[in-house]
Amino acid sequence: MMSGRVASCWILVAMVVVLSTAPAGGDTAEKGVTYDGRSLIIDGQRKLLFSGSIHYPRSTPEMWPSLIKKTKEGGIDVIQTYVFWNLHEPKLGQYDFSGRNDLVKFIKEIRSQGLYVCLRIGPFVEAEWNYGGLPFWLRDVPGMVYRTDNEPFKFHMQRFTSKIVNLMKSEGLYASQGGPIILSQIENEYGNVEAAFHEKGASYVKWAAQMAVGLQTGVPWIMCKQPDAPDPVINTCNGMRCGETFPGPNSPNKPKMWTEDWTSFYQFYGGTPYIRSAEDIAFHAALFIAKNGSYINYYMELHAAIKSSANPLLQEKQTILSLGPMQQAYVFEDENSGCVAFLVNNDARKAIQIQFRNNAYSLLPKSIGILQNCKNLIYETAKVNVAKNMRVTTPVQVFNVPDKWEVFRESIPTFSDTPLKTNALLEHTNLTKDKTDYLWYTLRFESSSPCAYPSLYIESLGHVVHVFVNNALAGSGHGSRNITVVKLQVPVSLINGQNNISILSGMVGLPDSGAYMERKSYGLTKAQISCGGTSAIDLSGSQWGYLVGLLGDKVRLHQWANLKSVKRSTNDAGLIKNCPLAWYKTMFDEPNGDGPVGLNMGSMGKGEVWVNGESIGRYWVSFLTPAGHPSQSIYHIPRAFLKPSGNLLVVFEEEGGDPLGISLNTISVIGSNQAQSQLS
Repeated sequence: MMSGRVASCWILVAMVVVLSTAPAGGDTAEKGVTYDGRSLIIDGQRKLLFSGSIHYPRSTPEMWPSLIKKTKEGGIDVIQTYVFWNLHEPKLGQYDFSGRNDLVKFIKEIRSQGLYVCLRIGPFVEAEWNYGGLPFWLRDVPGMVYRTDNEPFKFHMQRFTSKIVNLMKSEGLYASQGGPIILSQIENEYGNVEAAFHEKGASYVKWAAQMAVGLQTGVPWIMCKQPDAPDPVINTCNGMRCGETFPGPNSPNKPKMWTEDWTSFYQFYGGTPYIRSAEDIAFHAALFIAKNGSYINYYMELHAAIKSSANPLLQEKQTILSLGPMQQAYVFEDENSGCVAFLVNNDARKAIQIQFRNNAYSLLPKSIGILQNCKNLIYETAKVNVAKNMRVTTPVQVFNVPDKWEVFRESIPTFSDTPLKTNALLEHTNLTKDKTDYLWYTLRFESSSPCAYPSLYIESLGHVVHVFVNNALAGSGHGSRNITVVKLQVPVSLINGQNNISILSGMVGLPDSGAYMERKSYGLTKAQISCGGTSAIDLSGSQWGYLVGLLGDKVRLHQWANLKSVKRSTNDAGLIKNCPLAWYKTMFDEPNGDGPVGLNMGSMGKGEVWVNGESIGRYWVSFLTPAGHPSQSIYHIPRAFLKPSGNLLVVFEEEGGDPLGISLNTISVIGSNQAQSQLS
């Protein structure tokens, strides 16, 4: 589960090559973007495109020029980005295109550096983004069912899609207007959920395609992982091995495109990172090109070899030859355009010698060799030469002086403090509206008869629960990516008479995908007290009180101006550690230089961090991987958030940690040889 708040850069670093040749039948003066069964055709020229993704709100506007420049230097010619509905329309009819949400500025920066854009409007985008980019207010629209043939959803989807398209048109950003946008995407991986909506799924796909095409952008529309994409929308592949898994577009008149070549999987709390090998990425990218692919969003250095053979690849028909039980040759040849051959060894266990046109070529296991002029081996995917780098983290400040910290403790609300009361357990997000992660459930429990070894059992569909009895923490529990129901049984200390039970339900973001997302429920579903593990008193139907959010949320404690309005707690070293529901504040100066800056939160538990009022994300370093390590402990601070001195750091700690162990670090990358010399 990942938060859209994280202000860090998101790049699928893709080496991109645009290889241009005129389409069959000669040159043409036609401007804009068209396509046929071989490739996109831009301003009359065939294009073999490789693309990389930069999602604009995952970095700051100050970072955009450098990120785009670096990707261009690596060979990029197309940058893909999603459009994030919940950022741009946080409230119905109220739009935000400022700061990190300035989509127009981002696209104009891409244009200024001479690159193309693939604009993935969605407006459902998934993107490992909170709620898949859908604004939460959409759930409260009467009769709403997401992503199906549902009139309320279609109305708002068309309204927002039109808003984005008209904004792009007004700025002259489509290629048909001379701008950089050569492709637009409607929906995203709908084929994963279409069957759940039965016949309304198919009719929704048809409607979405017609709606998008009707907006007349002058550039092609695509649908990824959508085999039934209606003409003229192009269906594309997402995955790791589209050269093997993608049967191709659903019409011979559409080009073969790979919109997401997954170089990795996103990491979740408690999960270990997964990175594909460069050799595997290269093999499947080369195989896709060999099988008539003409667009890949991926990472590799394969582009140079392909660039040298642009003409035969784009102009000539493919010939497939069998060279062995697990070996093939894909040949593109013409006496005018030249010749290129892809020799494929699919055997993952042994190297093989291939005979091709009276020459012998040795290929390593699971490898593809590219023959320029169908003779000279200029590239082999299993011999990718990738520089090995090491990330170096250098502490520049440790916040280990107690007197430099101020601490503010959240009060634990009781039933009498809550403004809303009802005889039922209410659903978490119906009350919070995703404006805060937190909701208090409070209860008064009368204990009049002796209860031996009392314990409280609760079940929750939320992600985290913290149980307080008579103002003392009794226990905590959480789910995971694979455990959606939190089950917690904790011993409690009851007094004769009235006991105050306060349960804090916490979320770490909403799901990014799935069918019927609007029906999903969160928060407490069951509560009972038992005595000695025998008799149980069901509390679910008791009168509960509810309080949305934390006090620190309400007074916006993460901002400088409001810190003076809250009573400060002690900053004694022994008393600021291991405090649940505590806000910590300190100041720091910007490190020298212009390199990346990161905050090491390894000494803390779970919470959120702000720098000068800007959230740099939720942290959860106490949720360890199977190997016993945090999934993440260092959090990026964009330089744009910082000033030379007097920077405000605010930390909300949910579980209890040690702020004296937090450190400010600079991040650098060095080559493997340099790293070895430093270690020796």
